Amino acid sequence: MKTLETARLILRKFAEDDFADVHSYASCVENVVYMPFGPNTEEHTRNYISLAIKQADENPITNYPYAVVYKETRKLIGGGGINFKGEKDQAEVGWLIHRDYWNSGLGSELGRELLRFGFEELGMHRLIARCDAENVASYKVMEKLGMRREGLFIESRPAHKLSDKQYGDELIYAILKREWIA
Repeated sequence: MKTLETARLILRKFAEDDFADVHSYASCVENVVYMPFGPNTEEHTRNYISLAIKQADENPITNYPYAVVYKETRKLIGGGGINFKGEKDQAEVGWLIHRDYWNSGLGSELGRELLRFGFEELGMHRLIARCDAENVASYKVMEKLGMRREGLFIESRPAHKLSDKQYGDELIYAILKREWIA
C-alpha cells in the first residue's frame, strides 16, 4: 500500500506497534462519540489493527486503511481511509483525528489527501462520506472539501454515545471526480 504525504501528515500502513497511539484515540469517548464503534477495549483495538494490516496487504486492495502520523512529532494521531463498497469506481472515505489535534485544519488536510488519492491515483468516479447528523465539525469538513450533502437518513444508525435516544440520523455527502477537478 502506497504511503501518502501532505504538508503536515504522513499516511502509512498500520503496524502492530501502533497499538498505544491507536488505542489512545479509539478508547476515548470524546474521540468516538459520533462513530459507530467504540470506545474500544484493548481487544477491539488489536483486532482493528490486525484487520487494517491484512487489508493493506490484500491483492487487489479493496480497502485503504491509513495510519495518520503528524510529521512534526512523528506521532500517530488518527486514522483514515478509502473503502470500496462493491463498485470499482466508487468508494467511501472516512477519517478520525485525535481530539488533541482538533481545530488545527488537520482533518481537512487529511480529507483532502484522501479525495486526491481516490480521484487522481485510484481513478474513482465518485466518493462519499457519512457522519452522524449531530456531528457538525465532521460535516463542516466535508463541505469545506467541496462535498455536497446528498441525504439525511432518519434514525438509520445507533444514536451517538451521549444521546438518550436509541437511534440517530445520518448524513451522506459526496463529490464527483469532475467536481473535484473543477
